[in-house]
Amino acid sequence: MRNAIALALTLGMGTFSTLAASDTMEAIKEAARQQAGSKIAEKLNIPSTPAAGSRVYIVSPADGATISGPVTVVFGLSGMGVAPAGTQVENTGHHHLLIDDPTVDYSVPLPASKQLIHFGGGQTETTVTLAPGTHTLQLVFADWKHQSFNPTLTSEKITITVE
Repeated sequence: MRNAIALALTLGMGTFSTLAASDTMEAIKEAARQQAGSKIAEKLNIPSTPAAGSRVYIVSPADGATISGPVTVVFGLSGMGVAPAGTQVENTGHHHLLIDDPTVDYSVPLPASKQLIHFGGGQTETTVTLAPGTHTLQLVFADWKHQSFNPTLTSEKITITVE
């Protein structure tokens, strides 16, 4: 746009409106290309690539902790940002909590269940009610379409005991 203004000053203001319209048309074309790419990625389950060095982890509870329920789980993330599901911004995603090691197919969008909880609002912690006994917890960080990143961003699996 700055080049268009400089050129318009050189050529006269009548040319500016033509150049500005040209810049606007290019912006519209680029937006259409991005939207088409997003639809294709969603339709074909094409995973996003996470930022280099990013990681997801459970801040609390600590691995091996014995806790009275309900259990508050605090999510940790470094190298990327949190955004609500459906918000397509590079290097962002949202958390999913796996409880008691469910089977997960990382090649498709993650399905919601009692053992695979979605935090599509961009939440960074939750409180869950777990039956007394031993449980495992693990985080998976996924992109705007609930698709796991490739490579997959998962936390270490922790084991807790609920009294």
